Amino acid sequence: MPAHSELTRPDDAAIAAAMDRALTALAALVQALGDGEHTINLVAERTDDTFVRAHADVSFGTAPLRLDVLDDDFHALCTLLVFALEGSTVRQAVLVATTAAEPGPRACGWTAHNGWLHPMDTAELQQAVIPCPGVPAARREVYDAPVLHQLTDEEDACG
Repeated sequence: MPAHSELTRPDDAAIAAAMDRALTALAALVQALGDGEHTINLVAERTDDTFVRAHADVSFGTAPLRLDVLDDDFHALCTLLVFALEGSTVRQAVLVATTAAEPGPRACGWTAHNGWLHPMDTAELQQAVIPCPGVPAARREVYDAPVLHQLTDEEDACG
């Protein structure tokens, strides 16, 4: 079994800043995905060469604004997103949102780098969401992920 390097805990200020960005990213995600039921998956490769995965099933509404968490995994997803955006313990991370739609589910994705979520290349996403052979899963229509608005320091200060 290969030895894994030890993770160094980020300082409190870095974690707090990443928490603010994660909350902003989640709010932007609600707006970008719109009303409906969504499954959000986040996979991160840590700096100790291990992979961590979190997912949550959620339902969003925008008039009025609501977020219904449909399972118990939302907090784990939020925590992993904080560390993915903080970046010192995560090499790379991908967030994929699948929306229940007719005639079939639709998916878009973002990569976490430089402290934010950036739209993922649809060709790479298409390869990532192809069901494994022999596994019963619906094929997802892949579409361009919207750019998520990141607050500037001025906008954040006006809060």
